[in-house]
Amino acid sequence: MATNTIYAFILVGVLVVAVVAVIAWSQARRRRQQSESLRQRFGPEYDRAVNELGGRGKAEAELEARTKRVARLQIVPLSVGEASRFKQSWTALQARFVDDPKAAVVEADRLVYEVMAKRGYPMGDFDARAADISVDHPTVVANYRAARAIALADERGQADTELLRRAVVHYRALFDELLEVRDPEQPVLQAADAAARTQVPVA
Repeated sequence: MATNTIYAFILVGVLVVAVVAVIAWSQARRRRQQSESLRQRFGPEYDRAVNELGGRGKAEAELEARTKRVARLQIVPLSVGEASRFKQSWTALQARFVDDPKAAVVEADRLVYEVMAKRGYPMGDFDARAADISVDHPTVVANYRAARAIALADERGQADTELLRRAVVHYRALFDELLEVRDPEQPVLQAADAAARTQVPVA
């Protein structure tokens, strides 16, 4: 009887260890999948967060928090008219760069700010804006930070014309991505085009 009891305890112990091992493996696998998903979504921004926050765990918690925060926002596309006006403003600032590069950089920063506000991003401090932008536009948030760094250097009198030109280029990368356009006629045009393709030509 005692031997059977011992065997039973051993069997229970083995089962408990097996269950714990399976749970641990499952959790580790889920964490790896989450890490890979975040790495793929954020790209270089993932590595930047790891380096800046000093570890993968803190970085992933921050990136997940950003994702949840932005998911609660009501980010809307620009209308065709709004996008057209912004494009015209950008064309004007590019033409102005030759005569006044400093003013062109200030204007580029202002236009990016206005597009972000128009689309529904909260207008907090720069770091908060960059964090929000990184969720939907992770490939160009580095451009935004680079442009901002040059603009601050210019305020200290440490940016030459070439650096100012780079700032405008960096701002333009984000500006172009933010200029996603909602065309109310597009679904109608697409439907008409599809209907035209299905029509059989008359001989």
